[in-house]
Amino acid sequence: MAIRTRGVAMVITLMVLLTGYSTALAVSPPTQDAVLELNPAKTLIAYTLKGWPHISHGTFKLEKGVVRIDPATGKATGSVIVGANSVDSGSHMRDGETRNSILESGRYPTIEFDPRWIEGKRVGDGEFPIKVHGTLMLHGTAHEVTIEMIVRPSGDDFTASGHFTIPYVAWGMKNPSILMFRCADTVDIDVSAHGHVTWVPAGAAAGSEPLPDQGSSPHIGEMDR
Repeated sequence: MAIRTRGVAMVITLMVLLTGYSTALAVSPPTQDAVLELNPAKTLIAYTLKGWPHISHGTFKLEKGVVRIDPATGKATGSVIVGANSVDSGSHMRDGETRNSILESGRYPTIEFDPRWIEGKRVGDGEFPIKVHGTLMLHGTAHEVTIEMIVRPSGDDFTASGHFTIPYVAWGMKNPSILMFRCADTVDIDVSAHGHVTWVPAGAAAGSEPLPDQGSSPHIGEMDR
């Protein structure tokens, strides 16, 4: 159960990190928005749950992630989605309990992160830090989160990585500790994401359908890209 709870938190975190990564990528005219598309096959979402007498490790799979960003304001729309059923700790019994008892994936099949705005500046051609602000929907409850990550651009492609901690017990989830076997009340998440950026006219649809508007977000000033 410890691994399950922690895995959920990590997945969510990972989604947040991926979203923030694309905000300050390539150089583009001010009349264009950046559309970031994550590659599920090259994205790794790992979680670690500390405890005694052992530490639990596992992963979740990214289903899809498409985020649109206005580089001038940092406003973001779109979503990053992780499958709650995809938890894999190497133990069939433990994963089954995580899906059914902790995540209740029959009722809540996905973990979704919706970015609202991103802050950060790109200086030069090397890696740079970003903060992503948005809403994480986990086990039917929305949480306002801010995730810090490091972005490494390569033309219109990129990789992004980040590490953070989720207080799953404080968020209303069960601590899986049993008798003398103890688990921490927080879970650590490590994400490594890969994706591609496409530039589109500001206000135009990305693809056949426009991304949903998530409302206005705080102005963070023009970003150096």
